[in-house]
Amino acid sequence: MESKSILAVDDDPDLLEMIGMVLATEDYRVLTAMNGKEALEMITREMPSLILLDMRMPVMNGWEFAQAFRAQYDDAAPILVVTAAQDAKVSADQIGAEGYLAKPFDIEDLIDCVRRYARK
Repeated sequence: MESKSILAVDDDPDLLEMIGMVLATEDYRVLTAMNGKEALEMITREMPSLILLDMRMPVMNGWEFAQAFRAQYDDAAPILVVTAAQDAKVSADQIGAEGYLAKPFDIEDLIDCVRRYARK
């Protein structure tokens, strides 16, 4: 069985590395992008089962990414907002995300969210 790919979009390389290591132990392939522009480029090559999206990033932020992604791909992949902002739920609602995970998060919560939202 082919492992599901998860696209993690965040401007924190340490966080991306941690997410990659954690989800690899759960048999997910993790693709990473440092901003929304990089993420959109990766999606042209492979549609992930789930997008973990930080909101505040340089170049192209989460709101801009979500708008561009939905315009081009509609709801081809679920989006999970992962943000340190106080208003994680508000951000998720603003972009029509399937859910959200507030930073700092527990590793078990990350795994649970990915299992819940990743497309089969």
